[in-house]
Amino acid sequence: MKVTLISTVLNCVDRVDPFLASLAAQTRAPDEVVIVDGGSTDGTAERFRGNDRITVIDAPGANISTGRNVALAHATHDVIAATDADCELAPAWLAAIVAPIEAGADVAAGFYQPIADGFLRSCVASLNLPIDASEVDPATFLPSARSVAFRREAVEAEGGYPEWLDIGEDMWMNHRWRERNLDIRFAPDALVRWPLRPDAASTWLQYFRYARGDALGGLYPERHALRYVVYGGLLVALASDRAWPKLLAAAGAVAYARTPVRRAWTRLDVPAERAAATAAVPALLALTDVAKMAGYATGLARRLTRRRT
Repeated sequence: MKVTLISTVLNCVDRVDPFLASLAAQTRAPDEVVIVDGGSTDGTAERFRGNDRITVIDAPGANISTGRNVALAHATHDVIAATDADCELAPAWLAAIVAPIEAGADVAAGFYQPIADGFLRSCVASLNLPIDASEVDPATFLPSARSVAFRREAVEAEGGYPEWLDIGEDMWMNHRWRERNLDIRFAPDALVRWPLRPDAASTWLQYFRYARGDALGGLYPERHALRYVVYGGLLVALASDRAWPKLLAAAGAVAYARTPVRRAWTRLDVPAERAAATAAVPALLALTDVAKMAGYATGLARRLTRRRT
C-alpha cells in the first residue's frame, strides 16, 4: 500500500529539524512527503527544500484547510497520512497509523501527547490532554490532524477540507465522517508529540481561536452553552448573601479541577511544583474557559452576520 504523508507549515523553522529527524527514524518510510508552506518568512520552506525526499509547495496566505487541499491535490497515492510539521513522530508512527487502513478501515485515529517541558506547559497539558491512551474511549475518540490517516475518498466526498474555516477543520471533518458512519479505528501506538504554547497569553489566544472555530463550524454548541450556564451560575453563587451557594460552587470547582490537577501531579516530580500546580491548574482552567467563551461568542456573531449577508 502506497502512502503519501502530507503536512502544512508556517514559520516554525526551529521545529523543522526535530520533525525531519523523527521522519527519518520511521520504521516504515512514507512513499512520498508533500509539505505545503503558507508563506513562511523565517526560512522554514527553505529548510524543508534541503531534503530531496520532500516536495514543498508554496501557497502564500493559505489557511490550514486550503493547505491540506493543496497537499491532497499534489499527492499521488490514495492513502494519506497527515501530521503537523512542528511535531515529533514516534519511530513506529507511520506503520501504526497505516495499519488500520490496511486492515480495511476508512480512517485511522492516532494518538498524540504534548511536549510538556517546564512548569507552565505541564500545567497547560493537564487541562484537557490525557496522560496516556488508557484515558481514551476508542468508540468516541476523534483524531487530530496531527495524527491521522485516511483513504483519499473520505475527504474528497466532503469536497475537501472546509476552506472557509481557518481553524478546527479537522474536527469539522471528523463530524462529517461520523455522520457518514465511516469505519474509524483508534490507533493508540501511532503517537505524535507536539509543542504547547510558551506562555499564558499565547495559550489564551490558542483556546480563543479554537472556540471561535467551533462556532463558525457549528461544532459542540451544547458544550459551549453549558460553559456559559456554569459560569453564570458561579457568578450568581458568589453574589449571594447565603453561604450554601458559595459552598456548592466551591465543591463544583474542586470536582471540575480534580482530574487536571491529578494529571499535573503525574507530570511533575518536584513536591513544590506539585503544590504550586494545585493552585495554577484551576487558574489556568478559568483562563482558558474565559478564552473559549470569548472566542465562541465572537465566532457565533461572525457566523450570524454571514447568514444575514
